Amino acid sequence: MAFGQGKYTFEVVEGWFKPPKDWLFGWIPAVACDSKGRVFVYSRSEHPLVIFDSDGNFIEEWGKDILKDAHGIWIDPADNVYCTDRNSHCVFKFNPKGELVMTLGTPGKPSERDGEPFNKPTDAVTVKAIDGSSHIVAMFVSDGYGNSCIHKFTPEGRLIKSWGKQGSGQGEFNLPHCVRVDRYNRVWVCDRENNRIQIFDLDGNYLEERKGLMRPDAIFFDPNEDVVYVAELEHQVSIWTLDGELITSWGNGKPSEKPGEFLGGPHGIWVDKNGDLYVSEVLVSGRIQKFVRV
Repeated sequence: MAFGQGKYTFEVVEGWFKPPKDWLFGWIPAVACDSKGRVFVYSRSEHPLVIFDSDGNFIEEWGKDILKDAHGIWIDPADNVYCTDRNSHCVFKFNPKGELVMTLGTPGKPSERDGEPFNKPTDAVTVKAIDGSSHIVAMFVSDGYGNSCIHKFTPEGRLIKSWGKQGSGQGEFNLPHCVRVDRYNRVWVCDRENNRIQIFDLDGNYLEERKGLMRPDAIFFDPNEDVVYVAELEHQVSIWTLDGELITSWGNGKPSEKPGEFLGGPHGIWVDKNGDLYVSEVLVSGRIQKFVRV
């Protein structure tokens, strides 16, 4: 069955996800792919970060004694993996070998003051140098369920600045749920409960917003085209130009068990190097779907 339209038409791969026998997966808040095409599945289960090949076959698992409450995941150009663990109040950075190399936050301890990192953070993203290299120049974290702000850090984890507060005005948030940076160095924030995405420059200055979304959970930018993929909690995936023109969508805001549609709520989204799309869901156990671009 095909979904989308035109050059953004996809076919769902039924039975793609093949975890080891007797492994149970709860909600799967996040999914990401590295430069080798490996698929990282970040779930709320006894196996929080599991790596599969592009055919859905198990490779290995990481962070079993570290990760407690999966929420957001990001993989940088050098294949370092950043896991935002909500109830641990931390962002954990793993190198490409699966070794923990940095912890932002104090595990199990929320911030003592509003607006300071972290109180149930939701996601993280790195920003690479404008010279096209893989050198990281900054990192942003959306923070999240206990706070209502965005934090900017150096690559080494030193806090540079924070902005935002609870509300619905410009630069205010009602659950900043995901943060990403487009190729023009604009910071996009899924302001989920305000049903919008807000866009800022790298210093946190408000630029514009995208309204009319159905509780946007996560976004992914096509690295080769000016296109953004949006996972919307109300059973929908949509694809837009960076200027805000809707290209296509499916799911239509209704829960469905049909392959390619969404029973729970789309929460994680990523496109691999082949242009294939992965969508993970919450509010239902063990659902992650792969869509091959036609």
